[in-house]
Amino acid sequence: MRILIANKFFHLNGGSERVFFQERNFLLSQRHSVIDFSMVDDRNFSSEFSSNFVPNINFNSSDGLFSKINTAAKFIHSSVATQKLRDLLKNEKPQIAHLHNIYHQLTPSIIPVLKEEGIKVVLTLHDFKLICPNYIALRGDNFCLECEGHKFWKPLVLNCQNSHFKSLLLSLEAIFHQWKRSYEQVHLFLAPSQFMADQISRRIPTEKIRVLHNGIDLKLYQPQDDDNGYGLYFGRLSKEKGIETLLKAHKINSSEIPLKIVGTGPLEANLKNDYPDAEFLGYKTGDELTEIISSAAFVVVPSEWYENCSMVVLESMALGKPIIGSRIGGIPEQIEDGETGFLFEMGNIEELAKKMNILANDKNLRRKFGKAARLKVEIEYDLEKHCTELESIYKKLIK
Repeated sequence: MRILIANKFFHLNGGSERVFFQERNFLLSQRHSVIDFSMVDDRNFSSEFSSNFVPNINFNSSDGLFSKINTAAKFIHSSVATQKLRDLLKNEKPQIAHLHNIYHQLTPSIIPVLKEEGIKVVLTLHDFKLICPNYIALRGDNFCLECEGHKFWKPLVLNCQNSHFKSLLLSLEAIFHQWKRSYEQVHLFLAPSQFMADQISRRIPTEKIRVLHNGIDLKLYQPQDDDNGYGLYFGRLSKEKGIETLLKAHKINSSEIPLKIVGTGPLEANLKNDYPDAEFLGYKTGDELTEIISSAAFVVVPSEWYENCSMVVLESMALGKPIIGSRIGGIPEQIEDGETGFLFEMGNIEELAKKMNILANDKNLRRKFGKAARLKVEIEYDLEKHCTELESIYKKLIK
């Protein structure tokens, strides 16, 4: 098959890029023709199609008014991206286009271009952009799905970005593509969790949505029975990730449970200052991160937003680690409470502290949960099974 894959970042920017590159590598290993479409960036991996990537756009630029207006227009519709894509399609003629994160830099305007050429379009739902212009379904500290998948004037009225200009821009973007029916021209939406599928059905007919869990390459993760007795958080240090709830819970019994924090983010400096009992390790990746996870007693995922299908959870399960996670979004689909780890009420500091204490003081329970977690990921989230199913989806669409 000839498959075009599109994502605005062609480097490891987050969990969605992990999914993107895992699938890309599998398709290449199966000798499919893979055609890349993305944005120029110094951090990009190499691609023979990089000459067709769109120029890098910085939407945080503080240039003058005219420049801001020009940049805002590109935020909604990129004529450069549509032309670059047309040139690429003319030369490569793919049968399938699989889109990941395309909004803002590539824009959904590329979808009608693909449809015009008779190319089947698949889109993986990494976030809530289709029903929430703000994409994370949060307004301040509160969950928000006020737009209900079609009331896209609400970001401006509610000022969900705490900036009337940014809120206006998000509203205009969503209204424009609603009017153009850009997303309606996608043939199939892939939801990594049932929770995501249920939420997106506010806008998309259920027959056009299919649940396909994220996968993980289990050959890269070998569990070990022993651990070094510490709790672990790894991820972005930001409000919606619930990191402060974890640190407050840790403070209750910090003398008994060492806690390591891996990652960077906007809260990093304040958290280091306010919670000196935790060990902040900064950004880690590759073998170094794997070793830190392998040696942990348990992993905590205290998210305070609608997680989809967390790669943090999958990595931890693959390494045989019990996980304590918020009972929210797609997390309860991944963690079986009392079987592979514990769930707790989102934001409940006392409940989280209690569950951390249980695991910290019971090594046998940790091993039991860890083995069950590894078994669950083998059955439900194996990358080879994920990719084989994806390949089958492509073939059915082409037929």
